[in-house]
Amino acid sequence: MFRPVSTEFALITSTSLLLTVFGLVMILSASSANAVDQGLGPFSIVLTQAIVAALGVPMMFLVSRLPVLFWKRMAWVVLIGAVALQMLIYTPLGWTNDGNTNWVRIAGQVIQPSEFIKLSLAIWAGFILWRKQDLLGRWQHVYIPLLPVAFLAIGSVYGGGDLGTSMVLFLILLGAMFFAGVRVRVILMPLLAIGTAVLLFALTDERRRLLILSMFSSKSDTSCYLTTCYQQVHAIWGMANGGIFGLGLGNSREKYGWLPAASNDYIFAIVGEELGLIGCALVLALFVLFAVAVFRMIRKTDDLFVRITSGGIVVWILSQALINIGVVLRVFPVLGVPLPFMSQGGTSLLSVLLACGVLLSFARTLPAPAQGSAAGRSGTLLK
Repeated sequence: MFRPVSTEFALITSTSLLLTVFGLVMILSASSANAVDQGLGPFSIVLTQAIVAALGVPMMFLVSRLPVLFWKRMAWVVLIGAVALQMLIYTPLGWTNDGNTNWVRIAGQVIQPSEFIKLSLAIWAGFILWRKQDLLGRWQHVYIPLLPVAFLAIGSVYGGGDLGTSMVLFLILLGAMFFAGVRVRVILMPLLAIGTAVLLFALTDERRRLLILSMFSSKSDTSCYLTTCYQQVHAIWGMANGGIFGLGLGNSREKYGWLPAASNDYIFAIVGEELGLIGCALVLALFVLFAVAVFRMIRKTDDLFVRITSGGIVVWILSQALINIGVVLRVFPVLGVPLPFMSQGGTSLLSVLLACGVLLSFARTLPAPAQGSAAGRSGTLLK
């Protein structure tokens, strides 16, 4: 219990905690004004997020004590459980928002089951590819049962209309295949199938098609202001107002009714407006440090399961962060994915913290730095 932890363990822990605290501060700043307008207390929204963080952080450290063998044995269980929870959206418990039915209302609380599918898919894909590590040179052993089961899980999410989350799940699957060492020509077939499916789903829906077309318009073009790019235009304006140093914490103007999802999908715009380029660079630096720690762990481990699952998790968190920031900057069309650790949403925060707990349990298997190694090196130099 008291032996020194690895550098990767310390980096993953520190970056995840800093991003979570940073997110709570920004949610408080972004949500307090609107909460008062809705007749709620100024701290009502951030308190809910803080309660989830207060539960999620201890759970992260508790999960980190579980051995790698536990995750291998529970791979099927966690995936089946997550998909079963996702199927509740097709019952009267399902809750619709912005045209997507991807939430479940239970006992007055709204949860998003698809967030747990992200973690369970990474663990399950890691287990399947680990079991078949000697057969990955043959495409049929890579595809079966990986692709049919994964597509069923992803289909349960897309059935509710959530294309953004479905895309992240596809990326997790491709990331797991890449880190398993599957040949590029074997990955190419599902990649083409996934790309074709995403384009088909996006272009056959009128609302999504308009969102995509607005992305290709000039950044100064506000003809779609009242239709498809209202929030993105205000997000750009807010970040432009922030400049290098920002307007100051709590001084955002866009959060006063101009940016409806200020504490959710557009929390990064509030960071840019209040803390400027410096605040945005700090957030990006924390994500980079998180990724560096995970990639170092992937390079050091000898366990293929750890390598694949860690790769799937880091692809999930990084791709989702890049997509969210790209939407705020009007580089990508609106996809409705939150910024990991920081966006308002208890289910999203809890799932990411649990994923960090899984990474920490993997990091515990790495060799810890030897106590006194530095002293030994210094003594050798003196000699």
